[in-house]
Amino acid sequence: MSQANRTNRDMFAFEREAPPRQARAPHARRIKLLALIAFALMSTLQIKTVARGPGVTPSARIQTQGKIDPASWGRSHAGKPIPDFVHGDECLFCHRNDIGPGWQKNPHGIAVRQGEDAPEFRDLLKGQPALARVSAEVEYFMGSRHRLRFLKKDGYGKFAMLNTQAELVGGRALKWIDSDKAVWDKDKFANRCAGCHSTGVDPSTKSFAAFGLDCFTCHGVIDPSHTGNIALAYLSKKNRSDVRSITSTCAQCHLRTGKSKSTRLPYPNNFVAGDNLFQDYEVDFSRADDPSLNPGDRHILKNVRDVALLGSDFPTCLSCHDLHKDSSVKHRRAPRTAICNDCHNSEGPIKGSKEYAVHSPLCEY
Repeated sequence: MSQANRTNRDMFAFEREAPPRQARAPHARRIKLLALIAFALMSTLQIKTVARGPGVTPSARIQTQGKIDPASWGRSHAGKPIPDFVHGDECLFCHRNDIGPGWQKNPHGIAVRQGEDAPEFRDLLKGQPALARVSAEVEYFMGSRHRLRFLKKDGYGKFAMLNTQAELVGGRALKWIDSDKAVWDKDKFANRCAGCHSTGVDPSTKSFAAFGLDCFTCHGVIDPSHTGNIALAYLSKKNRSDVRSITSTCAQCHLRTGKSKSTRLPYPNNFVAGDNLFQDYEVDFSRADDPSLNPGDRHILKNVRDVALLGSDFPTCLSCHDLHKDSSVKHRRAPRTAICNDCHNSEGPIKGSKEYAVHSPLCEY
C-alpha cells in the first residue's frame, strides 16, 4: 500500500473513532487539521516524483509554463575581442594521465589533425592516381568517422580546402567524391567550417587562433586558481549545474541549423563557453518536430529546444555523453526518457538503435 493510501486509511480511521462534532475538544480539531495538511503534502510530493520520472518528457513536465525567451539570460562575447585563454598543451601538463589518453580517440580531439598524426589517411591519398597532383600539398585532415576532408595552410589562421571528399566506412575510403577534378577552395573552410573545427575564430577576418578544438572551446576562460578549487573550472565535476549554459556550449557546434545574427555565418560570433549562445545565434526551433530533418540533427534540436525554449532541466548533453572519453557508459546508464526514442525503440529492450543516415547541407554530406 502506498504512503498516500496508508495516510488516507489512517485519516478515515481517526474519523470513525472521533467523538461527535459538538463534543470534540479543540486539540482533536487541530490533530485532524494536521493530518489533512500531511496528506496534502504527501500527495504533492508523489505528483512531483511522477512528473520527474524517466518516462515523462521534459515538455510534459513544464506544460503548464509558457515559452521563455532563450536570449533573456547571461552574457555574450559577440563582436568582442577573443579573450586570452590557456592553450591545451598547458592543460595537459596536469591532465596528461586522466584526459590525455582518451582525448586522442575522442571525435572532438581529432576534429582536425596534422598529417603526421594520421598516417592511415596518407595511404588513402597514395592509392588515388587522380589525386597524385595534390596529395603532396595536403597537410591536415578534417573528420575521421564518416567523411574526410583535406586541408592545407593558406596564411595565418587560414586553411584552403580541397573539394574532394572521401566517404569512410570502418576507417577505409569506400567512395570518393570529386576526386577527378580536385581543386583548392580558399574560402569554404572560413565560411562554413572554422567555427566548429578550429578555436578562437575572429569573425572579422575569419582566421583562427588554433586548428582543431582546444580546451577553451568547451571550458572557456579558466581561472588559474582552479588547481586549488576545481569548482572554479567550468564543466568540472563541481561546476556543471547550469543546464542552460551547458546546452549553449554543446549547441555552439552541434546545432547546425542556425546562423549568427551579427555575421550571418553558420557558426556563432566569438562564443565563449558559459555564454548564452542565443543572444547572437538564431535557430528555428519549430524544426524540432520536422520529420524531414534527419534524426541526428532533430534529436539535438529537440533537446536544445526543451532546455532553451521550454525550460527543461533534464536531460542535457552531459547526461548521456562523456566529454573526454570515447565511451558510451553514461549513455547506457542514463534514465530512459522520451527523447531516447529518436534513436532507440520506444517499447521493449532499448538495446541497439534505429538505422538512419545523417545528412548536412552545411557540411556537404
